[in-house]
Amino acid sequence: MKVLVCIKSVPAVAGRIMLTADARAIDTRHLGFAIGPHEECAVEQAVRLIEAHGGEAVVVTLGPAQALEQLRDALALGIARAIHLVTDGEEWDPESTAAALVDAIRADEGASGPFDLVLLGNEAGDSAGYQVAVRIGRALGRPTITAVKGMTMGDGSVRCEQEVDGGRDVYELRLPAIAAVLEGINLPRFPSVPGRLRAKSKPVEVSQPARPVQHLEMLRLVVPQGAAKQAEILGRGPEAAPAVVAVLQNLGVI
Repeated sequence: MKVLVCIKSVPAVAGRIMLTADARAIDTRHLGFAIGPHEECAVEQAVRLIEAHGGEAVVVTLGPAQALEQLRDALALGIARAIHLVTDGEEWDPESTAAALVDAIRADEGASGPFDLVLLGNEAGDSAGYQVAVRIGRALGRPTITAVKGMTMGDGSVRCEQEVDGGRDVYELRLPAIAAVLEGINLPRFPSVPGRLRAKSKPVEVSQPARPVQHLEMLRLVVPQGAAKQAEILGRGPEAAPAVVAVLQNLGVI
Protein backbone atom coordinates (compact mmCIF):
# COMPACT_ATOMS: atom_id res chain seq x y z
CA MET A 1 0.00 0.00 0.00
CA LYS A 2 1.15 3.53 -0.78
CA VAL A 3 -0.45 6.46 1.06
CA LEU A 4 0.09 10.20 0.66
CA VAL A 5 -0.95 12.67 3.34
CA CYS A 6 -1.16 16.40 2.61
CA ILE A 7 -0.54 18.80 5.50
CA LYS A 8 -0.37 22.54 6.03
CA SER A 9 1.80 24.46 8.46
CA VAL A 10 -0.59 26.68 10.42
CA PRO A 11 -0.23 28.99 13.43
CA ALA A 12 -0.52 27.19 16.75
CA VAL A 13 -3.85 28.49 17.97
CA ALA A 14 -3.73 27.82 21.71
CA GLY A 15 -3.51 31.54 22.38
CA ARG A 16 -5.49 34.55 21.21
CA ILE A 17 -5.64 34.95 17.41
CA MET A 18 -4.93 38.40 16.01
CA LEU A 19 -5.39 39.44 12.39
CA THR A 20 -3.23 41.76 10.30
CA ALA A 21 -4.45 45.31 9.69
CA ASP A 22 -6.14 44.37 6.39
CA ALA A 23 -7.90 41.36 8.02
CA ARG A 24 -6.62 39.08 5.26
CA ALA A 25 -4.09 37.07 7.26
CA ILE A 26 -3.30 35.92 10.78
CA ASP A 27 -0.67 37.98 12.56
CA THR A 28 1.96 35.32 13.24
CA ARG A 29 4.64 37.49 14.84
CA HIS A 30 4.12 35.96 18.27
CA LEU A 31 2.81 32.52 17.27
CA GLY A 32 4.46 29.16 16.78
CA PHE A 33 3.46 26.78 14.00
CA ALA A 34 2.06 23.26 13.92
CA ILE A 35 0.26 20.75 11.73
CA GLY A 36 -3.47 21.54 11.58
CA PRO A 37 -5.62 19.40 13.93
CA HIS A 38 -7.53 17.62 11.13
CA GLU A 39 -4.25 16.97 9.33
CA GLU A 40 -2.67 15.57 12.50
CA CYS A 41 -5.37 12.90 12.36
CA ALA A 42 -4.69 12.37 8.64
CA VAL A 43 -1.01 11.74 9.44
CA GLU A 44 -1.96 9.31 12.21
CA GLN A 45 -4.37 7.52 9.87
CA ALA A 46 -1.65 7.14 7.23
CA VAL A 47 0.77 5.69 9.78
CA ARG A 48 -1.85 3.25 11.08
CA LEU A 49 -2.68 2.06 7.56
CA ILE A 50 0.96 1.33 6.81
CA GLU A 51 1.43 -0.40 10.15
CA ALA A 52 -1.58 -2.61 9.42
CA HIS A 53 -1.08 -3.29 5.71
CA GLY A 54 2.57 -2.56 4.96
CA GLY A 55 3.88 -0.26 2.28
CA GLU A 56 4.96 3.37 2.33
CA ALA A 57 3.50 6.63 3.64
CA VAL A 58 4.59 9.96 2.18
CA VAL A 59 3.87 13.49 3.43
CA VAL A 60 3.67 16.63 1.30
CA THR A 61 3.20 20.30 2.08
CA LEU A 62 3.00 23.52 0.11
CA GLY A 63 4.50 26.20 2.29
CA PRO A 64 7.49 28.34 3.26
CA ALA A 65 10.90 27.02 4.22
CA GLN A 66 9.87 27.00 7.89
CA ALA A 67 7.23 24.35 7.11
CA LEU A 68 10.06 21.81 7.03
CA GLU A 69 9.58 21.59 10.80
CA GLN A 70 6.05 20.26 10.35
CA LEU A 71 7.26 17.78 7.74
CA ARG A 72 9.86 16.54 10.22
CA ASP A 73 7.12 16.17 12.84
CA ALA A 74 5.22 13.89 10.46
CA LEU A 75 8.37 11.94 9.63
CA ALA A 76 9.00 11.43 13.35
CA LEU A 77 5.61 9.72 13.64
CA GLY A 78 6.43 7.03 11.09
CA ILE A 79 6.04 8.62 7.65
CA ALA A 80 8.80 7.34 5.35
CA ARG A 81 9.63 10.44 3.29
CA ALA A 82 8.51 13.98 2.57
CA ILE A 83 7.91 16.32 -0.37
CA HIS A 84 8.28 20.05 0.26
CA LEU A 85 6.84 22.46 -2.29
CA VAL A 86 8.55 25.62 -1.11
CA THR A 87 6.78 28.99 -1.35
CA ASP A 88 7.74 32.50 -0.31
CA GLY A 89 5.18 32.38 2.50
CA GLU A 90 2.40 34.14 0.60
CA GLU A 91 -0.95 32.35 0.78
CA TRP A 92 -2.06 30.38 -2.29
CA ASP A 93 -5.71 30.10 -3.22
CA PRO A 94 -7.36 26.62 -3.16
CA GLU A 95 -7.23 26.30 -6.95
CA SER A 96 -3.48 26.93 -7.11
CA THR A 97 -2.79 24.81 -4.03
CA ALA A 98 -4.66 21.84 -5.47
CA ALA A 99 -2.92 22.25 -8.85
CA ALA A 100 0.53 22.24 -7.23
CA LEU A 101 -0.33 19.15 -5.18
CA VAL A 102 -1.73 17.36 -8.25
CA ASP A 103 1.53 18.05 -10.12
CA ALA A 104 3.50 16.65 -7.16
CA ILE A 105 1.27 13.56 -6.98
CA ARG A 106 1.63 12.85 -10.69
CA ALA A 107 5.40 13.31 -10.57
CA ASP A 108 5.79 10.96 -7.61
CA GLU A 109 3.44 8.36 -9.09
CA GLY A 110 5.40 8.46 -12.34
CA ALA A 111 8.59 7.70 -10.44
CA SER A 112 7.46 5.19 -7.80
CA GLY A 113 3.94 4.00 -8.60
CA PRO A 114 0.42 5.20 -7.81
CA PHE A 115 -0.90 6.19 -4.41
CA ASP A 116 -3.71 3.93 -3.22
CA LEU A 117 -5.02 6.66 -0.97
CA VAL A 118 -4.45 10.41 -0.64
CA LEU A 119 -5.41 11.76 2.79
CA LEU A 120 -6.05 15.38 3.75
CA GLY A 121 -7.49 17.23 6.70
CA ASN A 122 -11.11 18.18 6.17
CA GLU A 123 -10.25 21.87 6.38
CA ALA A 124 -7.25 24.10 6.94
CA GLY A 125 -6.47 24.91 10.54
CA ASP A 126 -6.01 28.64 9.85
CA SER A 127 -8.31 29.81 7.05
CA ALA A 128 -10.79 26.88 7.34
CA GLY A 129 -10.44 26.32 3.58
CA TYR A 130 -12.06 23.04 2.53
CA GLN A 131 -11.82 22.92 -1.27
CA VAL A 132 -8.43 21.30 -1.87
CA ALA A 133 -9.42 17.65 -1.43
CA VAL A 134 -12.35 17.93 -3.84
CA ARG A 135 -10.25 19.79 -6.41
CA ILE A 136 -7.51 17.13 -6.24
CA GLY A 137 -10.06 14.36 -6.66
CA ARG A 138 -11.63 16.03 -9.68
CA ALA A 139 -8.27 16.74 -11.34
CA LEU A 140 -7.13 13.15 -10.88
CA GLY A 141 -10.52 11.64 -11.70
CA ARG A 142 -10.63 9.65 -8.46
CA PRO A 143 -13.51 9.04 -6.03
CA THR A 144 -13.41 11.60 -3.25
CA ILE A 145 -15.05 11.87 0.15
CA THR A 146 -14.89 14.55 2.84
CA ALA A 147 -15.81 14.79 6.55
CA VAL A 148 -14.61 11.23 7.20
CA LYS A 149 -14.96 10.12 10.84
CA GLY A 150 -14.31 6.39 10.34
CA MET A 151 -12.20 4.39 7.91
CA THR A 152 -11.64 0.69 7.18
CA MET A 153 -9.61 -0.75 4.32
CA GLY A 154 -11.14 -3.49 2.17
CA ASP A 155 -10.00 -5.52 -0.80
CA GLY A 156 -9.29 -2.81 -3.35
CA SER A 157 -11.60 -0.37 -1.60
CA VAL A 158 -11.89 1.86 1.45
CA ARG A 159 -15.00 2.06 3.66
CA CYS A 160 -15.57 5.58 4.98
CA GLU A 161 -18.08 6.86 7.51
CA GLN A 162 -19.57 10.33 7.94
CA GLU A 163 -21.41 11.40 11.08
CA VAL A 164 -24.98 12.61 10.45
CA ASP A 165 -27.94 13.35 12.67
CA GLY A 166 -29.08 10.08 14.19
CA GLY A 167 -26.22 7.90 12.96
CA ARG A 168 -23.61 7.55 10.25
CA ASP A 169 -23.56 7.46 6.45
CA VAL A 170 -21.28 4.75 5.04
CA TYR A 171 -19.55 4.92 1.65
CA GLU A 172 -17.30 2.44 -0.11
CA LEU A 173 -14.78 3.95 -2.52
CA ARG A 174 -12.75 1.97 -5.02
CA LEU A 175 -9.02 2.62 -4.83
CA PRO A 176 -7.21 4.81 -5.70
CA ALA A 177 -9.22 7.41 -3.80
CA ILE A 178 -9.05 10.76 -2.00
CA ALA A 179 -10.31 11.19 1.58
CA ALA A 180 -10.48 14.28 3.81
CA VAL A 181 -10.68 13.29 7.48
CA LEU A 182 -12.06 15.08 10.50
CA GLU A 183 -10.37 15.60 13.83
CA GLY A 184 -11.50 12.76 16.08
CA ILE A 185 -11.25 9.95 13.56
CA ASN A 186 -8.36 8.77 15.75
CA LEU A 187 -6.13 9.92 18.59
CA PRO A 188 -2.81 11.17 17.16
CA ARG A 189 0.32 9.94 18.87
CA PHE A 190 3.17 12.15 20.02
CA PRO A 191 6.55 11.81 18.32
CA SER A 192 9.13 10.00 20.43
CA VAL A 193 12.73 11.10 20.88
CA PRO A 194 14.04 8.17 18.75
CA GLY A 195 11.41 9.05 16.15
CA ARG A 196 12.64 12.64 15.99
CA LEU A 197 16.21 11.46 15.61
CA ARG A 198 15.25 9.13 12.76
CA ALA A 199 13.27 11.92 11.10
CA LYS A 200 16.46 13.96 10.63
CA SER A 201 17.86 11.36 8.23
CA LYS A 202 14.68 10.66 6.26
CA PRO A 203 14.59 12.05 2.71
CA VAL A 204 12.84 15.33 1.91
CA GLU A 205 12.36 16.12 -1.77
CA VAL A 206 12.38 19.88 -2.31
CA SER A 207 11.04 21.86 -5.27
CA GLN A 208 9.85 25.42 -5.76
CA PRO A 209 6.70 25.70 -7.89
CA ALA A 210 5.92 29.07 -9.43
CA ARG A 211 2.93 30.82 -7.86
CA PRO A 212 0.35 31.22 -10.63
CA VAL A 213 -2.09 34.08 -11.02
CA GLN A 214 -4.65 33.75 -8.25
CA HIS A 215 -8.18 33.39 -9.60
CA LEU A 216 -9.85 33.27 -6.19
CA GLU A 217 -9.55 36.30 -3.93
CA MET A 218 -9.93 36.13 -0.17
CA LEU A 219 -11.70 39.27 0.98
CA ARG A 220 -11.17 39.03 4.72
CA LEU A 221 -10.89 36.76 7.73
CA VAL A 222 -13.10 37.02 10.81
CA VAL A 223 -12.17 35.78 14.27
CA PRO A 224 -15.26 34.15 15.85
CA GLN A 225 -16.40 35.78 19.04
CA GLY A 226 -15.94 33.62 22.10
CA ALA A 227 -18.83 32.64 24.30
CA ALA A 228 -19.66 35.16 27.01
CA LYS A 229 -18.64 34.06 30.49
CA GLN A 230 -19.94 35.29 33.83
CA ALA A 231 -18.98 34.58 37.41
CA GLU A 232 -21.36 35.01 40.32
CA ILE A 233 -20.08 35.40 43.85
CA LEU A 234 -22.39 33.46 46.16
CA GLY A 235 -20.96 34.90 49.36
CA ARG A 236 -17.92 34.76 51.56
CA GLY A 237 -17.14 32.36 54.34
CA PRO A 238 -19.77 30.26 56.09
CA GLU A 239 -22.64 32.51 54.94
CA ALA A 240 -22.10 31.26 51.35
CA ALA A 241 -23.07 27.68 52.29
CA PRO A 242 -26.88 28.10 51.86
CA ALA A 243 -26.35 29.67 48.43
CA VAL A 244 -24.12 26.78 47.35
CA VAL A 245 -26.76 24.28 48.52
CA ALA A 246 -29.43 26.15 46.56
CA VAL A 247 -27.33 26.02 43.38
CA LEU A 248 -26.74 22.30 43.77
CA GLN A 249 -30.47 21.73 44.33
CA ASN A 250 -31.28 23.70 41.15
CA LEU A 251 -28.82 21.54 39.20
CA GLY A 252 -30.43 18.38 40.60
CA VAL A 253 -27.22 17.21 42.24
CA ILE A 254 -28.80 17.02 45.68
